[in-house]
Parts: sequence; C-alpha cells; structure tokens
Amino acid sequence: MTEHSAPAEPTESRTVLSWSGGKDAAYVLYELERDDVAELLTTISENGRSSMHGVRRELYEKQAEAIGLPIRFVELPQECSNEEYESRMADVMAEYESLGIERVAFADLFLEDIREYRENQLSETTIDGSWPIWNRDTDEQIEAFLDAGFRATVVAVDGSLLDSSFPGRELDSRFLADLPDNIDPCGENGEFHTFVWDGPIFDSPVSVETGEVVTREVGDGEFHYCDLR
Repeated sequence: MTEHSAPAEPTESRTVLSWSGGKDAAYVLYELERDDVAELLTTISENGRSSMHGVRRELYEKQAEAIGLPIRFVELPQECSNEEYESRMADVMAEYESLGIERVAFADLFLEDIREYRENQLSETTIDGSWPIWNRDTDEQIEAFLDAGFRATVVAVDGSLLDSSFPGRELDSRFLADLPDNIDPCGENGEFHTFVWDGPIFDSPVSVETGEVVTREVGDGEFHYCDLR
C-alpha cells in the first residue's frame, strides 16, 4: 500500500528522492535543483515507524511539510520478506513511469552491493538511478553537511559497535569526536542513523524532543533506538 500527500498526476518534475529523513538524503536534496524533485519516497512499517530508523510517520510528515515537498509512504508488513518489498516497490515504480518520472536519486556513498541492487530493481523500468554524492570522502561529506548548517539527532545505533549513550545525541563535532576509529563518520555501514530537523532545505525547523532509549533485537544483533516526539 502506498500513500502520498499530492495527487497522482503527471508532473513536470522528473526526479524522486529516496528519503530516509537522515543526513545524507537531506544533503542530496540540498544539492539537487529543488524544482526538479517531484516528491520524497520512503518506506514505513505497518506499526507507523521506519523499520530501520524507528522514526514515527508523523515526524516524516512534518519534515516534508517544512521542506515543502510531498512525501509518499510505501507501507510494509512488520515482518516483510524481500519478495513483498520488491513487489510493492515495483508497483510504485510502474506508477512513476506513467507520471513521467525519469530518475530516482539515492544518497548512497560507497556500498557497491547496495547500488547494484538498486540498479537491478530499476533495470526493468525506464527509470534511471542517480547517485549525486557517490564516492565522496565521508570525512569531507560529514563536514560539508555540518558546514551547510544542517542539524540532526542520532536516532539509532548498531549495538555491536556503539553503546546506548550515542542515540539521542545531536550529530555535531563532539559526537564525531567520540566515535571509535573504526566507525565511518557518515555511518555508511549502518553504524548509526539520524533524523534531520533543521538546515538550509527547511522553511522552519521541525520541533522534536528526545524520549527514552530502548534496545531491540534486529536480525542476529541489536540496535539502540532513541524515541523522537
């Protein structure tokens, strides 16, 4: 099931941005021509939260409103198979084709297998993949993000790599200084995830408060999540 905040009709904008609500996606939007972006696209679990970030749907809605773009939610079962995920995304891509969308932009930085997977999923369509920040140095990328004036909260961390003191903190120079040497500063390997609530793409900040930190099993490991309200 998909839901979006704008009518499904042909659009002059030709790009959809794959949206996590986090720092890299926000920076990609910062670099793109805003008028060329038709909408943001994200997946949400049937429990009303992002399955990876744990962020509530209503916060994504407020984020999109502050940015000034519609957002489309692809709702997934809480225990979603890869086949079901691909089926639902294929339906969305078919609709995008009918609307004249030419490309989907992704905020991946260097994970070749993820890029290859995305390219394979798009290969059955007329839609191209776009990787605006691909292969950028991650130390330079995180500094560019902060220098641009973005602000973000760390919402989830891989418990095998970071302890429960990290979620709920603002992503800033002090957070980066506290990261162990083996952690990518952009968290590209899944070490941590963020929610961006202010910066140059926002008409006004998204008001958020940090709640409790909880630990949940994810696959064979565990993640620490900070609830945002």
